[in-house]
Amino acid sequence: MLIAALPAAAFGTNCWVLAPGAGQECVVVDPGVGIVPGLDELLARHRLRPAAVLLTHGHVDHVFSVVPVCQARGVPAYLHPDDGFLLADPLAAVGPGAREAFAAAGLEWAEPDDVRPLPDGAQLELAGLTLRVDAAPGHTPGSVLFMTDDGGRPTCLSGDVLFAGSIGRTDLARGSARDMRHSLRTKVLPLPDETRVLPGHGPETTIGAERASNPFLLDLSEVR
Repeated sequence: MLIAALPAAAFGTNCWVLAPGAGQECVVVDPGVGIVPGLDELLARHRLRPAAVLLTHGHVDHVFSVVPVCQARGVPAYLHPDDGFLLADPLAAVGPGAREAFAAAGLEWAEPDDVRPLPDGAQLELAGLTLRVDAAPGHTPGSVLFMTDDGGRPTCLSGDVLFAGSIGRTDLARGSARDMRHSLRTKVLPLPDETRVLPGHGPETTIGAERASNPFLLDLSEVR
């Protein structure tokens, strides 16, 4: 599988591109602020054709470029319905001053036309890839994990649920520490140690490494 990461121009957000290989269709995950030039270059270099945009959740740093990416290629976006309110106003859940900062920077938001739901447990067949949707609320009500397989190795696109050494914050609007703990206990900890984790921010990691050292997981009972 071809897996590539692109850093956004703000917030340190990772945009991930997955494809069976060069010259094929791909999925684009979490296109953040200013991602379009780098994404266009990567797609041209590997001769990739986007089939869809997948969103791990609705925060502005993960969805900001969804419209230009989707509309330039006529592809849909996929988002869990519980985060639909954030597509209407992606600044609704960020801290004070963010709206003014975006306006001052001349950044404008438009809602995508074709948004399709991500039900918990759904299996997506896109771009020659199979991805399972695991709802993992806490950071936002509609946060999800995307699970796939890379040559026999399980791979998790974790969005802002799990990072190397940390987890997503739960103090923004409609976040829930209780839901996050439940998601970590029931959706993250049961994953095999060898699972490759592609997070929404920061370097990639593995479930085994996080199980052993992530302070937010150490006090949770493993559920299998």
